[in-house]
Amino acid sequence: QVQLVESGGGLVRAGVSLRLSCAASGRAFSGYAMGWFRQAPGKEREFTAAISRSGVMTYYADSVKDRFTISRENAKNTVYLQMNSLKPEDTAVYYCAAGRGRSVTMTWDYDYWGQGTQVAVSS
Repeated sequence: QVQLVESGGGLVRAGVSLRLSCAASGRAFSGYAMGWFRQAPGKEREFTAAISRSGVMTYYADSVKDRFTISRENAKNTVYLQMNSLKPEDTAVYYCAAGRGRSVTMTWDYDYWGQGTQVAVSS
């Protein structure tokens, strides 16, 4: 069992940066690929970024590529999402997820989810 707790969300203006954190408790954090998904009001949850178990491989949605960076510190059981140049369309609840599968871009690739943290970007 893995418990995930996100933090770092907030209300910001367009163009600024935020860093989200996801703290994991439970067993073998380094054995899980980690992902960030987001869900805007009235929309489906969508893939945002993911990172492999070792942290060597990273994956991004086209909409956030070159603006967002995912990273992890296995020693701290934590994964981060650095979000730069935020846009109003980035407004959503951001969820952290952990999974053991080879694929990382679909919600069903993940076994554990956090409760989410709200990010709101004003223009």
